[in-house]
Amino acid sequence: MINIYNEINALEGSFRKTSEFKALEEAIASVKADADAKALFQNFRKVQLSLQEKQMKGEQIGEDELQYAQKTAQLSQQNEKIGKMLQAEMALSGLIEEINRVLVKPVQGLYQELDN
Repeated sequence: MINIYNEINALEGSFRKTSEFKALEEAIASVKADADAKALFQNFRKVQLSLQEKQMKGEQIGEDELQYAQKTAQLSQQNEKIGKMLQAEMALSGLIEEINRVLVKPVQGLYQELDN
């Protein structure tokens, strides 16, 4: 019997060596090294998490909160270092989605057999 966790750990090691992961790692280090960019991103994340928490609780989000969140997001995205970090994150997310598609393929195949 195969120990899938050994395979997953090997995949994790390979994942860390991808150009997408390395690009995100470098972009995060760049933001971290810039006090202004880091503070801007931390504020953006704080606002984002606060809104998500309200949504999960079913609380109403005020117009002023939405406007503030949008302004915070715009300011963050205008920062060159944060922008590069977000682009790197999107590229890495694409790789993760691709990996997920491959992993889910056998399960989809099982359900497709029901259609035949």
